[in-house]
Amino acid sequence: MRAEFTSGKILAPLMKFTVPIMIALILQALYGAVDLLVVGQFASPEAVSAVATGSQVMHTMMVIITGLAMGITVLIGQQFGRGEPEKVGQTVESGVFLFGCLALILTGIMLFATPALVTLMQAPAEAVAFTNQYVLICSGGILFIAAYNTLGSIFRGLGDARTPLLAVAIACAANIVLDLLLVAGFKMGAAGAALATVMAQAISVILSLMVVARQGLPFPFSWRHIRFHGSTIKEIVKLGAPVALQDLLVSISFLAITAIVNQLGVIASAGVGVAEKVCTFILLVPSAYAQSISAYVAQNIGANQPQRAKRGMVYGIATSLLFGIFMSYFAFFHGHLLSGLFARDTQVIFAAADYLKAYAIDTLLVSFMFCFVGYFNGCGKTTFVMFQGLIGAFCVRIPVSYLASKCVPVTLFRIGLATPCSTFVQIILCVLYFFVLSRKEKKNASLASAQ
Repeated sequence: MRAEFTSGKILAPLMKFTVPIMIALILQALYGAVDLLVVGQFASPEAVSAVATGSQVMHTMMVIITGLAMGITVLIGQQFGRGEPEKVGQTVESGVFLFGCLALILTGIMLFATPALVTLMQAPAEAVAFTNQYVLICSGGILFIAAYNTLGSIFRGLGDARTPLLAVAIACAANIVLDLLLVAGFKMGAAGAALATVMAQAISVILSLMVVARQGLPFPFSWRHIRFHGSTIKEIVKLGAPVALQDLLVSISFLAITAIVNQLGVIASAGVGVAEKVCTFILLVPSAYAQSISAYVAQNIGANQPQRAKRGMVYGIATSLLFGIFMSYFAFFHGHLLSGLFARDTQVIFAAADYLKAYAIDTLLVSFMFCFVGYFNGCGKTTFVMFQGLIGAFCVRIPVSYLASKCVPVTLFRIGLATPCSTFVQIILCVLYFFVLSRKEKKNASLASAQ
C-alpha cells in the first residue's frame, strides 16, 4: 500500500509508515541475532566469537548495498512526489540492473578476500577457522541481500513499508527454523548458522517476487527493459554512493574497534560481539526513523514543500527520543539480562553488559542524529551525510577507542564511550548544516518573490 506524504496530517501517516519499517528492521536484525543466540546456547565461545566477528565482516559488505539503495529510495520518492510514474519505472529497471552487477562483483571479492579480512580482524587464533567458514558461506548469499534491498528501497520510495516487512518476516521465520535444525540439531556450529542465513534469504526473495508478481506494481515496469540506463544509473549512484561510502567507512571504523577488542582475548571479543547484537536492536528505532524520514522528505521535496519536510523531521526526533529514553534505561541498568539472551558464559555476559553501558548514552543521542541524516538524505544532500559520518568515525570513534584501550585498567565501558563521543560531534555538524540550508532556502525564496 502506497503512502502519500505531501498533504494532510503529518504525525499519523509518518508513524504508520515508520512502524512497519521498524518491525522489518527488528526481523532483519534477527538474521544475525538468531545465529548468535543459537550458537551461544549450543556451541562453544570460539564459535560465538566467530559469528560475532564474521557478522561484522558481512555487515561491512552489506552496508555498501544498503547505502547505495538509498539512492533508489530518494530518487523514486522525489519522482513520485512530482507525479512521474514513467520515470519511477525506469529507475526501478536501472536499479535492478545496477544491483545485480554489484552483487556478482561483491561475491567474487569476498570469495577471494575472506582469509585476508579475517586476519585483519585479528580474530582469536582458536576462532579463525570458524570465522572463515561463516564468512565464506554467508558470501554466497550476497545476491539475495542485494535483491531484498533493491525491493525494499523501491517500495519505501513509494511510501509502501508493508511489502518489505512481508519479505523480511518470511526470511526471519525460515532462519529461525533452519538455525535450530542445523546448529542445535546437526551441531554444525558457525557454519550451520551461516548456511541457515543464506537459505532463509533465498526463500524470502523468491516468495516476495511471487507476491509482487501477483499483486502488480503501481508504475510501468518490464523485465525485458532491465538494462544500463546511463542517466538514471548516474542519478542513483550520485545520491547513493556517498551514503554507501559513508556506511562502508563507518562500518570499517567499527571493525577497527572489534580488532582492538579482539587483542584482549576471546571473552572480550565474544562480549563485544554479544553487545553489538543487543545494540543492533536498540538502534532499530532511530534507524527506522532515518529510513522513513528519508522517504517522507524526498516526496515533499519533490512536491516543493520544504517546510512540511522539516516538520516531519521534528516529529520524528520527538517520538524517536521517547523510545530512546526507554531503551537507554534497559541498556544501562539491565545490560546483563539483555546480554544473557545471546550467551550463557557468565564472563561473556558481564563483559557485554559493561560495553552496553556506554551504548546507553548513544541511544539518546542517535534519536537526534539519525533523524537529521534521514532529512538530509531525503533532500538529496547525501555528500554532507558522508562527510559528517567520516568525521565522526575516523576523527573521533577510532582514536578515542584506541586511547581507551591503552588506559589502565582497560575496560570495555571506556572503549564503548568512543561511540557516543562520535555521535555528539556528528549532531553538532548536522545542526550547523541544517541552519546553513535553512538560510539558503530563505534567501532563494526572497529572490524568487522579488522577481
